[in-house]
Amino acid sequence: MKQIIVITGASSGFGALTARSLALAGHTVYASMRETKGRNAAQVKEVEQYATEHKVDLRTIELDVASQESCDSAIQQIIAKARRLDVVIHNAGHMVFGPAEAFSPEQYAELYDVNVLSAQRVNRSALPQLRKQGKGLLVWVSSSSSAGGTPPYLAPYFAAKAAMDRLAVVYAVELTRWGIETSIIVPGAFTGGTNHFAHAGSPDDKARVAEYEAGPYKGFGDEVLKGFSTIVPPDANVQGVADAIVKVVDTPFGKRPFRVHYDPSQDGAEVVNMVSDRVRAELLRRIGLDDVLKPRDLARLPKSA
Repeated sequence: MKQIIVITGASSGFGALTARSLALAGHTVYASMRETKGRNAAQVKEVEQYATEHKVDLRTIELDVASQESCDSAIQQIIAKARRLDVVIHNAGHMVFGPAEAFSPEQYAELYDVNVLSAQRVNRSALPQLRKQGKGLLVWVSSSSSAGGTPPYLAPYFAAKAAMDRLAVVYAVELTRWGIETSIIVPGAFTGGTNHFAHAGSPDDKARVAEYEAGPYKGFGDEVLKGFSTIVPPDANVQGVADAIVKVVDTPFGKRPFRVHYDPSQDGAEVVNMVSDRVRAELLRRIGLDDVLKPRDLARLPKSA
């Protein structure tokens, strides 16, 4: 069935690939991004050309995940046009690279804002409509770093992604009684095919970085990147992440997986998450809340339920 979908951070990377893949699958997709008339104007034009050439319903919409007002406006525009909203995909994020000590507290806060608070803003904009409908799907693009191997020099990003993943896990059980499903997509490390590493931020405290470079960690950043390249298979394709999201969206209500891993480097996140998710489910059963592990099909319940 054709879904009305909004995806954050869709100007490039996983977001752009997923938006196009979902549109090709027959859905109406709002590829959201900020500064659609400024620095992302070229991306907007690319989306328009792609939609025309492939005859798909792919649109752009101005949405700055750092602004609650912008999130509210974008979601309201979508609902006004489509009269509903079926799927929200939390994809917006940013990476930084460097010694943990060299990042200022403000940089950590900024990473948390982009990777975690952005999802909270969009949820506060979109969930009232999904709850009103009694049906919907949240897709969270997490990271294998939140549970698997955690290479050095990525501390702020890993910390933020871990927080985002935990937020998704708790949201999941707070929404099932509203008929809203959750699927968490867990990509592994990709050194190519996205702009994650190419556009990664760096520490503000250059003096601290210099101290690391002058000491026993000289050249350590290059060692980390070289190590990454040895575990990522040469045929690792970021399109697989987009394909995984399309598959989740196209899966019937009530049968969607809670978590999907796409990790060519196999850093161990799937094993850890399997245990973690099982422990979570067992605890909910022990305290008598096992019903929240599955979304309610409100369409089949009596109106008084």
